[in-house]
Amino acid sequence: MYFTAPPVVQTRVFSRLPDTLRRSGHDSEWHRGQPGTHPEHSLLEGPAFDRDGTLWCVDIPYGRIFCVSPSGNFSTAVEYAGEPNGLAIHRDGRIFIADYANGIMVFDPASGELTPFLTRVRLERLKAVNDLVFARNGDLYFTDQGLTGLHDPTGRVFRVKADGRVDCLLDNIPSPNGIALDPGETMLYVAVTRANAVWRVPLLADGGVAKVGNFIQLSGGGGPDGLAVDSAGNIAVAHIGLGAVWLFSARGEPMARIQSTVGYQTTNMAYGGPDGQTLFITESESGSLLQAEMPVPGLTLFSHC
Repeated sequence: MYFTAPPVVQTRVFSRLPDTLRRSGHDSEWHRGQPGTHPEHSLLEGPAFDRDGTLWCVDIPYGRIFCVSPSGNFSTAVEYAGEPNGLAIHRDGRIFIADYANGIMVFDPASGELTPFLTRVRLERLKAVNDLVFARNGDLYFTDQGLTGLHDPTGRVFRVKADGRVDCLLDNIPSPNGIALDPGETMLYVAVTRANAVWRVPLLADGGVAKVGNFIQLSGGGGPDGLAVDSAGNIAVAHIGLGAVWLFSARGEPMARIQSTVGYQTTNMAYGGPDGQTLFITESESGSLLQAEMPVPGLTLFSHC
């Protein structure tokens, strides 16, 4: 199946991680363990807006969580011995963190307290979690990626019910990464990085899944990373290594290519701005936050339980 090339939407730099917060000559365990090359100064990921309009994001290798003011000023909210990879914000203001080294953590901005939430399932350690999203009923979905890939398709997707029960929904994924729900919360989307694809996971009324399929097939770059879905069901896919975010309709048709102007490592994104129509993108090669005005209507869905 071939589609006409979608229109290109240019980005601009909203903010750049200041030099005072960039690391140099620092050899982290995360850097040593990951294949390929990664920027030394930081690795920005996991943007999310709280209800006050503050943008939060993470720096994976150096265990930092940043908050970014509406004017683009970075400040360090917490730095700890971990590898935060993604964020989801609870309706009570707590920030749930997908931590590559420690599992799911919770940071309370009001108290400054950081605590473990889920470090293992049925006594087994997680591989290395990547991203997470809340459903409106309080259920938390997250990806357990580790170093899985086509050589080892054992990445997993878990759901933590609001009552604390943990279910493994999928255990055969070659590198599950970004994760998002459709507006009706009957469908889960998973970025499968090493297969260069986005899977669609139907959620059954009994809590299970069935007829999981390959919804979007990409090529080139490093594969899909973060995902974001707006209230019209359109799916934004951060394509790391290609310097782009693709916008697809709910039917999987390409609608736009949002192009980075400063680097190729587009890792993740979140909708924000006064009307919720501006896409904010973490670009880790340059250590920048990009922004783009989206070409279609549809307010973002907030991942608050």
